[in-house]
Amino acid sequence: MTSDKSALPAVLVVEDEPLIRLEAVDTIEDAGFRTYDAGSADAALKILEAQDDIGVLFTDVDMPGSMNGIKLAGLVRERWPSLAIIIASGIVDVDKAQMPEGTLFFPKPYPTTRIIAALQDIAANLRS
Repeated sequence: MTSDKSALPAVLVVEDEPLIRLEAVDTIEDAGFRTYDAGSADAALKILEAQDDIGVLFTDVDMPGSMNGIKLAGLVRERWPSLAIIIASGIVDVDKAQMPEGTLFFPKPYPTTRIIAALQDIAANLRS
């Protein structure tokens, strides 16, 4: 863990279930990352347009609103190509071929240690 949050990219957590979102945010912040959170893809896009320090999108697939997490990931890859993308889902038949290239996928329930390890790898690659 690091105490210098400015050295790590901010993570945007997109999850429509408030308790799951809160747990993800707490876990990611405990690992030293700054976070933003949104309950839908539409809210996430507004945050991405307003904040320039986000380096990672961490999104669920199944959400209310104009698009699901996979469509959000595709749009993010087009508009913000440098962002790393992590998708998590409890849906067992997710078509990974629809995900943008380079996307990491974790089935729910995911071990938080694997998410943190993935975020730390992303942060290390951004610094090098």
